Amino acid sequence: MQNNKSRVCIIGAGCSGITAIKNLIQAGLKDITCYEQNEQVGGNWIFTQKVSHSSVCETTHIISSKTMSAYEGYPMPDDYPDYPSHRQVLQYFQSYANKFGLLPYIQFNTRVEQVNKLEEEQWEIILQDGTRKVYDYVLVANGHHSVPRHPEFKDQFTGKYLHSHEFKNNKGFEGQRVLVIGAGNSACDCAVEISRVAEKVDISIRTPQHIIPKFFLGRPSDTFNNHMVWLPRFIQKPLLTLSLKIQVGDYASYGLERPKHNVIEAHPTLNSELLYKIRHGKIHPRRGIRKIEGRQVYFVNGEEAEYDTMVAATGYQIATPFFNKSFLDYSESDRVPLYLRMFHPEHPTMIFIGLCQPQGAIWPLSDAQSQLAANYIAGRWTLPKNIKDLAEKDSDQIEKEFLNRKRHTVEVHYHQYLRSLKKQLPRNAPKWPA
Repeated sequence: MQNNKSRVCIIGAGCSGITAIKNLIQAGLKDITCYEQNEQVGGNWIFTQKVSHSSVCETTHIISSKTMSAYEGYPMPDDYPDYPSHRQVLQYFQSYANKFGLLPYIQFNTRVEQVNKLEEEQWEIILQDGTRKVYDYVLVANGHHSVPRHPEFKDQFTGKYLHSHEFKNNKGFEGQRVLVIGAGNSACDCAVEISRVAEKVDISIRTPQHIIPKFFLGRPSDTFNNHMVWLPRFIQKPLLTLSLKIQVGDYASYGLERPKHNVIEAHPTLNSELLYKIRHGKIHPRRGIRKIEGRQVYFVNGEEAEYDTMVAATGYQIATPFFNKSFLDYSESDRVPLYLRMFHPEHPTMIFIGLCQPQGAIWPLSDAQSQLAANYIAGRWTLPKNIKDLAEKDSDQIEKEFLNRKRHTVEVHYHQYLRSLKKQLPRNAPKWPA
């Protein structure tokens, strides 16, 4: 039985929130309200020099190619480079919102302070000005790159300390001795940019990672890997390993430890400059940190060095500040048991959009999630009765296939996950009019 009269609330008008609006409209829903704390769409991609919700820095470019990052049916402009800048990405989101007429559904400069569950699976939304609204469904699309996760030794360092979330550009690092902590995309970006002006840049890597160049045989790496997705996993893994070996060679020749895990068992780090900078003596690899005394940092292999500044690229917490912690809190969770990374077993009218960490771009996945959510709300698709078991099974699969790190709590294999979402879409799911 189809139902187009449900009142739907969306929290956040970033990359996940705007595609949720579009797909709800496409499914025939009418009563849609999206609350956005900023003055424009774009979420994390609204760059500002000030420390804010955004983790974007001045020189940020996406790590997935434009070909693999676009929403369904809405490619990025032909004149965009293979890896667009944050400004181009923001413009893409805003053009998407304008193309599909999403702006009238968004209340800008409006922060959701609290979300309370009511009887009959309804939700009370309390806004920053005290206004209270009741909805039948709430779609949580507030992102998961706004609340930094700090290392335990943060307060032991007496030099200047900042999280990569605060890093906007390399101004102020001139002539400094800098230690960057981490081996993910943010860590590599920070180290590369700071190395252009600093006296010395070291990068401390606790768990060795596969550093993947952005191009292979003149093409974006993810488009090359896209041709392997239909191969069995036991063939795909050695082929990916071989292609990376051809590109990079032996990590030991860069002073890096060789990763012990397979290429697809961790979130990928794509950076074409880090290895170049290491071999040019501008960045120096270090092992994990054993202890810190003042400005002196001691590493697990017995080395030590003194630094002026420490930049911790140690990831983010999953933040849902509008929920009471006794109701729902994933900030320190090692497991997030949601069916299809979307549906909570105990709250069938609460749906997460974009709460996943793909080995690729999140936007096409948020699009597919939103298609399924919209058709579910419209009554064209139903939740399975054993949703609790399926949600636990999803988390079991993550623990089995990825390294045991908080950065992998909501990790997914991009193509495999996208197929699983599209497989669930009903045949009578409406499409946007041509």
